[in-house]
Amino acid sequence: MSPSRGSGKPMRRVHLTASGLVQGVFFRASARDQARRLGLTGWVRNTSQGTVEAEVQGDGDAVGRFIEFCRAGPGHAEVEHLTVDEQPVAENETGFSVR
Repeated sequence: MSPSRGSGKPMRRVHLTASGLVQGVFFRASARDQARRLGLTGWVRNTSQGTVEAEVQGDGDAVGRFIEFCRAGPGHAEVEHLTVDEQPVAENETGFSVR
């Protein structure tokens, strides 16, 4: 059984890596805004390999919507590949940040 927050809905945490044209196209800021709209916690950052990496946590349905957002990317992004790895749910995490 998945952990749940006070709402009783199952919580989910995933680690994502997006590759393609994903840096310099407002991917991190757009991901942060989307995560906050969906009520998710976690972080997003650029990597030295030219990818964008994120870890998000929250209601399973909202995490699924965030994954779909990252699969398409914002406006000028061209996501060629997105990896999604399930992670253990973190306790007492708050907010979403750009690193």
